[in-house]
Amino acid sequence: MVEVIGVRFKKAGKIYYFNPDGFTIKLDDYVIVETARGIEFGKVVIAKKQVDEEDVVLPLKKVMRLATDKDKHTVLENKENAKKAFETCEKKITTHKLEMNLVDVEYTFDRNKVIFYFTADGRVDFRDLVKDLASIFRTRIELRQIGVRDEAKLLGGIGPCGRMLCCSTFLGDFEPVSIKMAKDQNLSLNPAKISGLCGRLMCCLKYENDAYEEAKKQLPDLGQKINTPHGAGRVVGLNILERVIKINLKEEERVIEYTLDELIEAGVLKV
Repeated sequence: MVEVIGVRFKKAGKIYYFNPDGFTIKLDDYVIVETARGIEFGKVVIAKKQVDEEDVVLPLKKVMRLATDKDKHTVLENKENAKKAFETCEKKITTHKLEMNLVDVEYTFDRNKVIFYFTADGRVDFRDLVKDLASIFRTRIELRQIGVRDEAKLLGGIGPCGRMLCCSTFLGDFEPVSIKMAKDQNLSLNPAKISGLCGRLMCCLKYENDAYEEAKKQLPDLGQKINTPHGAGRVVGLNILERVIKINLKEEERVIEYTLDELIEAGVLKV
């Protein structure tokens, strides 16, 4: 077992494990750690706990120190500088007539790098833009092309449900979402109704998918022939969450609803 803490660097960002290295660290504390990007300022979102060595990538990087008020001030300064860098970069993009849309700008904590996030329909030759930005900011420049889901996560917004976007509030990672999930949940396949602000399938289609898949294992298929306590029939409708089955009886030419439990008790279906 290994002792770790979970640190997040952005709101709704991915959680990374670090070795607390003997520091007294509590939930919601801020720490300074070393990452692949350099020295970073992060918030502790998972308190000290023991995890299996198989669940982490060893060796774990250690916490350098607890963050001070000066560190917090540095973060605020970086955010202000990022706003200015955003305006500067937008002007340079216009000057170079590049087909790209600047989404966000971020300074690393130690100011060794400025990262510019953008979207574009295809590949963009931004070599001249990088040279201009490097001469202005006198530090390392990284231009990172992101997808529309990442753009929505960075910008935020209100979804069709009336709540703030899941990706910008609590989802650390994007999970694969397929049209099959919408079909399994008997949702309208109208793209306008099952797509988020990013134009992709809504992440929330994944939330109940496991419950639907588990329920479908117990329920018969649509069109399946089945013998009921009232005679033979064919399945014509399913309410998966309530586990209700609509069966069209051949002889009586009418539709009867049965619960899954009723058909199991009658011996028609097996658990």
